[in-house]
Amino acid sequence: MPGISTASLPDIVFMLLFFFMVSTTMREVTVNVRQRLPSATEIRKLEKRSLVSYIYIGQPRPAFQALLGTEPRIQLNDQFATTEDIASFIASEREARDEVEIPLMTTSLRIDNEVRMGIVDDVKQALRRANALKINYSTLSVESIFD
Repeated sequence: MPGISTASLPDIVFMLLFFFMVSTTMREVTVNVRQRLPSATEIRKLEKRSLVSYIYIGQPRPAFQALLGTEPRIQLNDQFATTEDIASFIASEREARDEVEIPLMTTSLRIDNEVRMGIVDDVKQALRRANALKINYSTLSVESIFD
């Protein structure tokens, strides 16, 4: 009985490796606040997601509650921040873009369902002072809840 040829095995392994390298996306930001988004019926998908800057607002995850408490916090990229840090965040996001793309930039607020409007209003005022007037509220669609 002849042995099984394993000559094509490296080709198959590299083909699978290449497939997973191309199709996998890396998570850019680790969300450290609770994110239970509200549901909505009339929503629209963002056109260019590369031009979107995210601001997360919610209660810190249990790992951070001993240090930060349970009050809602603002997260910009991977770190907790205050409303005073929003202007520098928007400025750094604008510097990372081409000058042509700056008017097309959108700031998306991903706010936990349980957060009070006080902190949201403070964030909106800070965005207004930074001249970031194109704001989006992230939600879940009703259809995705029932799927």
